[in-house]
Amino acid sequence: MSGSVLITGGAGFIGSHIAEEFLGAGWSVTCLDDLSRGKQDQVPAAARFIKADVRERLAFEAVADGRFDLLIHEAAQIDVRVSVHEPALDASINLVGFANMLAAAAAGKTKRVIFASSGGVVYGDPTLLPTPEPTATLPISPYGVSKLAGEHYLRALGELHGFEGVALRYSNVYGPRQDPKSEAGVVSIFVSRLLEGRPLTIFGDGTQTRDYVYVKDVARANLLAATVSASRGPRLDGPAFNIGTGRETTVNDLAAHVGRALGKTPVIEYTAARPGELFRSCLDVSKAGRELGWAPRATFDEGMKALAAWFAGAPK
Repeated sequence: MSGSVLITGGAGFIGSHIAEEFLGAGWSVTCLDDLSRGKQDQVPAAARFIKADVRERLAFEAVADGRFDLLIHEAAQIDVRVSVHEPALDASINLVGFANMLAAAAAGKTKRVIFASSGGVVYGDPTLLPTPEPTATLPISPYGVSKLAGEHYLRALGELHGFEGVALRYSNVYGPRQDPKSEAGVVSIFVSRLLEGRPLTIFGDGTQTRDYVYVKDVARANLLAATVSASRGPRLDGPAFNIGTGRETTVNDLAAHVGRALGKTPVIEYTAARPGELFRSCLDVSKAGRELGWAPRATFDEGMKALAAWFAGAPK
C-alpha cells in the first residue's frame, strides 16, 4: 500500500528517517517543521517541505487542505527537564499543538493518525519489566503526562471524527542525526563528548536503566503501523504499541559500551540525579511482533557504528 503522508517534525531526527522510509515504499511525503530543532537539509529531496509551527493556523491549513491519507505526528517538546521547569510550554506544544493537528486531520478527512508517544515515560516507574502495554500509566513528569494525554486526545477525536489512531510508544531512540545538544539523546551526547575528548556526565549513580532502540527500526515501525488494523476496543492501549528492544542497559554500561565502540576510555563525572526522570525503563515489544509484524533488527553495536560514522562525517 502507498498513499500520501504528512509528517510533523519531519525535518527532525526521527521524522526525517520516517520520511525516507515512506519514500522508499512509494508514498508521497510532505514534511512540516518549524525548524526550532529540525534542519531543512535533513528533509529528503523527494519530499515536499512546509515551515510551520504545529500550533499555528498555517499548519492546520496544510493538513486540512492537503487531504492526506495519513498524518504522522512527531513534532514535540522532548526534554523532561524543560517540562518540569516549564510545564505550560510543554503542554502548549505537546497538547495544544497536537490537538490542532488532530482537528486539521478531521477537517481534511485524513484516514489515520500515527502518534509518537513514549513508552519511556507514560508508565512512570513500573514494577513489571519489560513493561507491556496494559500496564498502569502513571507518568511522573509533565512530559509523560502530555504524551499520555495525547493518546487520550487521539482516541477521543478519532471516535468523534471517524479517523483511526495508532500510538507508538517509543523507548529511547538513538542513531544518525540525533542532536548531541539535546538532553533527550544520551547516546548521541556520549558519542559526541568522547569524540571531542570530553568527560561524560552521568546524573545519579549510573545504575538507572533505559531501553535503546535504533532510529531506522522506529521508522520501519511507523510504516507497518500505517496499514495494520487499528481496532480501538475498550482500552486506551488497544491501538498502542511499544517500540523498543526489551533489553535494559544501565547508564554506566552505556558509557562503557560507547567507549568500546569508539576505542576510547571514557572519563566519567557523576552529579546529582534530575527530578522527574525514571529509574528503570524497558519495554515488552511482543505485541508489536504479533500485530505489526515488527521486531528490532539493528544490534546495539551496529547502531553505534552508524551513529559514530555519521558524527565523523557531519558538518562541524
